[in-house]
Parts: sequence; structure tokens; C-alpha cells
Amino acid sequence: MSESYRTEQPWSGSTNGGNGYQGYGEKGRTDDGESGEGGKILLVGVLGGLLSAAGYIIYRRLPDEQRQRIHTQVRTLVQQRITELRQNFNI
Repeated sequence: MSESYRTEQPWSGSTNGGNGYQGYGEKGRTDDGESGEGGKILLVGVLGGLLSAAGYIIYRRLPDEQRQRIHTQVRTLVQQRITELRQNFNI
């Protein structure tokens, strides 16, 4: 490959002179379009918080016998997972 070919072609498709650094486009966005990533993460976090709050409200309204059944199922599930992890890691 000739040296003139390398200087004419920048690293990326942007017009940054081929120096390897990405510039900022309109409204603070990077050239590769990652500006919405933080907003998506925040949205998922807020939705998760709302769902967990709704689940807690529903759980609080359950009769005691159903709560006990849920506790028993969760304990059994956690014990199974711990046993599985111990077997996998030979602990």
C-alpha cells in the first residue's frame, strides 16, 4: 500500500483529519450515535423502580398464608441456586 493512499483515507468516515479522535456532531452527539444510551439506561432504571414498587404494594396486600408460601418458594429457590453454584465451583 502506498503512503499517499494512507494519508488520503481517514480512520473513520468523519472529517476529523484521520487523527483517530471522534468529534461531536449536532447537539453534543458523538459521530457514532451513542448519545441516547444514557437516556435508555435511565428509562430502564425508572421503569424497574416503578415495577418493584407496584410489586411491593401488591405483596403487602396479600393474606399471610400467601406471603408464607412465597417465602417458602423463594427460600427453596435460593437454596437450589447456592447448591448449584457450590457444585459448579467445587466449594
